[in-house]
Amino acid sequence: MTRALITGITGQDGLYLAELLLKKGYEVHGLIRGQNNPRRELVEKLVPEVHLHNGDLTDLSSLMRALRESDPQEVYNLGAVSFVAFSWENAFVTSDVTALGVLNILEAVRLHAGDDPGSIRFYQASSSEMFGKVHEVPQKESTLLWPRSPYGVSKVYGHYMTINYRESYGMHASSGILFNHESPRRGEEFVTRKVSKAVAAIKLGRQKEIVMGNLDARRDWGFAGDYVEAMWRMLQQDQADDYVISTGETHSIEELLDVAFTHVGIDDWRPYVRQDPRFMRPAEVDLLIGDSTKAREVLDWKPTVAFPDLVKMMVDSDLAALQSGW
Repeated sequence: MTRALITGITGQDGLYLAELLLKKGYEVHGLIRGQNNPRRELVEKLVPEVHLHNGDLTDLSSLMRALRESDPQEVYNLGAVSFVAFSWENAFVTSDVTALGVLNILEAVRLHAGDDPGSIRFYQASSSEMFGKVHEVPQKESTLLWPRSPYGVSKVYGHYMTINYRESYGMHASSGILFNHESPRRGEEFVTRKVSKAVAAIKLGRQKEIVMGNLDARRDWGFAGDYVEAMWRMLQQDQADDYVISTGETHSIEELLDVAFTHVGIDDWRPYVRQDPRFMRPAEVDLLIGDSTKAREVLDWKPTVAFPDLVKMMVDSDLAALQSGW
């Protein structure tokens, strides 16, 4: 039985990945931060078979202990301070976890592997936010990285450190440069979930408006359940490498609002949406749209959930949750 350790298992990606690996017959271990982590109960409810270990990406000794206890053949580093807006207000914390945390887990894996550094396959969750001020449209693996937020800068550090450990020590270390991926499990601070939950509440008469930032921002949005499949496929390759994972389509916030409101029978969303400068980014990224040709050809991967279906899935989930009192 293959054993895998997932950092960031409390997030949407960690939960979907744990479910995927369990279906494939893995023994799954998860690193969870904080003795009283409020999301621990959710993990135990959704994936009770997962073995949880207390640990922190900023604490090398806790990572070594988790690796010793789980002894995995695969490690998926999904842990990060992942909300971009938060990173401007808390640049140090973001850098400590999202950048230096990658160095800590890479070093822990290298030390645990001992004389055979390639024996543990490692996945690093890189991000399309690394492209930032884009120098090429669409973006692919070779596109110049020009991050526009402390989060993006931190992800660039982790990305290059993963490459460095692969080239310096012969580790089987791959990075997935994932474009925006959403689901009903997305945190409510992210714009897609903010919209889906607010639209559901407006439909039910429990909310009057949504306060938004830049409605012209465009993103390449896919379904998180599809994207964790790509993560797993990367670690099944004979050679480690880096892959862009995306849909190849771009949609604006206005399109997101169109689909969400129309789905609940509201044709004109403008009376329900108010813009506020507080929700504008200090430095907005340019047109993010990924070219996942390499992943399609090498990994035989492609997205299965279209943008409108993803938005409707999220709205339906929030409607059901609100109606049931969740």
